[in-house]
Amino acid sequence: MPRDPSPPVAPQPQLCLGQVRHARLRPRAHAFAYGMFYLRLPLRSMGARDFPARLMSRNGANVLSFRDSDHGDGATPLLDWIDGLLREHGVADAGGEIWLQTMPRMFGYVFNPVSFWFCHRPDGALRAVVCDVRNTFGERHLYLLEQGGAIAYGSELRANKIFHVSPFCKVEGNYRFHFLRNSEQGGERHLARVDYDDLDGPLLQTSLSGTAQPLRDGAIAWALLRYPLMTLGVMARIHWQALRLWLRRVPFFSKPLPPQEKVSR
Repeated sequence: MPRDPSPPVAPQPQLCLGQVRHARLRPRAHAFAYGMFYLRLPLRSMGARDFPARLMSRNGANVLSFRDSDHGDGATPLLDWIDGLLREHGVADAGGEIWLQTMPRMFGYVFNPVSFWFCHRPDGALRAVVCDVRNTFGERHLYLLEQGGAIAYGSELRANKIFHVSPFCKVEGNYRFHFLRNSEQGGERHLARVDYDDLDGPLLQTSLSGTAQPLRDGAIAWALLRYPLMTLGVMARIHWQALRLWLRRVPFFSKPLPPQEKVSR
């Protein structure tokens, strides 16, 4: 008799070494790229478990850490929160894996400009993506990307911009999202591209890319050696790039009131 197939291996937490890129097209061309690392966490498979690494802790102090309260509504268990948000907005078939892509705390500090929740159906197809966007004023907004069915990797997803992020961009126009995933010799590679168009056309082109590997102490140690002050550097670089734009006389816009709705499409 044929043997029973081996049970599928449960997804494991990943650390991704990669790069963030940003390019402004007008009225002054301005571009930069920084190396970085980030996490990809399979929330259903992990449950409430801690990480399989001594250099990283869940809800505790360590060199790297992940706090559940940094995400969702800060109180509800993460899976309950994301499942409830999806059901509230008509997505009832995302019962597969939920991958949260975000930066960890480093020595207790983090600022995440954007985190992505990749929500899959039980058959493995990508069903929805929630983009959790934060600005330096302590405000936050969620963009829900979904098409009523499976989302093909590489397809374009759109959302109207209603949340203030940069003082050098008006709150108008729309975002165009593309998510790519492919396997290569070094591991699975991921790309999230977010382009912004204002009422005059394309203005910003941004991307976050990285190659995933299992979250182990060796990978963490190598990431820390390459980027020892990464999370502190995020905030510093945001203000440094803003200063450069201001010195080049790029128009500056005052911060409007945040949108009343917490979730938009």
